[in-house]
Amino acid sequence: MKKMKKLFALALTAALTLSLAACGASTTKMTMGTGGSAGTYYGYGGVLGQYIKNKAGIDVTVVATDGSKANIQGIAAGDYQLGTVQSDVMAYAWEGTRSFESTGKIDSFRVVAGLYAESVQLVTMDPSIKSVADLKGRSVSIGAPGSGVYFNATDVLAAAGLAETDINAQYQSFADSADALKDGKIDAAFIVAGAPTPAITELCTTNSAYLVPIDGAVADAMMAASPFYTAYVIPAGTYPGQDSDVTTVTVKATLIVDAKASDDAVYNLTKAIFDNAADIAKENGKGAELSLDNATSGMTAPFHKGAAKYFAEKGVTVDAQ
Repeated sequence: MKKMKKLFALALTAALTLSLAACGASTTKMTMGTGGSAGTYYGYGGVLGQYIKNKAGIDVTVVATDGSKANIQGIAAGDYQLGTVQSDVMAYAWEGTRSFESTGKIDSFRVVAGLYAESVQLVTMDPSIKSVADLKGRSVSIGAPGSGVYFNATDVLAAAGLAETDINAQYQSFADSADALKDGKIDAAFIVAGAPTPAITELCTTNSAYLVPIDGAVADAMMAASPFYTAYVIPAGTYPGQDSDVTTVTVKATLIVDAKASDDAVYNLTKAIFDNAADIAKENGKGAELSLDNATSGMTAPFHKGAAKYFAEKGVTVDAQ
């Protein structure tokens, strides 16, 4: 009888130990809003999510969304805890301007890090379109109304002396734009994403698609009017059939997080990304742009304190709230 009681006590102790361990091992869960399934945000977000899960112990669910504005609003609504956004759209939200003018300022997010250059890419299959000015009177996809792509496209048009009314504007996603180009329903499309962008790669692989430069006076006017834009060269060979460099302008893809996320969680996920940058680059080409300079420069909203702690350990001080 004593032996049975002892065995029962040992079993009970083991069960309690396992129960307590399970309670203490609760995993932080986050949902990451990215972009359309044919864009760079979604694929790259999936890679980052895996490293955050495997290296920081945070269970990340990556979802396709309508992009920057939707991700910022999703964090504000509590639907997402992480999001990939254009640096210019992030600034609009923080300041309550442009795409956030009607809805008002949103400041419920903080910056984790800048990730990579997002090229403003103007793609066409029409050999008569050689410059932005050639878009006049044409059917052109300029992104969803109020989206980051939309404002980038209208900035490009304005710099070339064109208004939205000077084109037959279509408001389509990357994938829909690619399909419309293939079907001859539109003449050109603006796609703002890291190059190479899957939707454009597919177009260039199976069709005679090419990029139109956004350079010279057009690029100069854009950079003079807005601090978000910088000159950028898409190297020859980025896309099938691209035999020479293409000059354009760029903004920056940025990872943001819910301001309420714990400092420890954000520190750990930042560390998971940047301590494993070389391995991430092997899985997605945009990982090659992960650097302390890219991560911390050109941000117009404050960093999360957890991210700031990581960068401080690397000798870089950022504005944090």
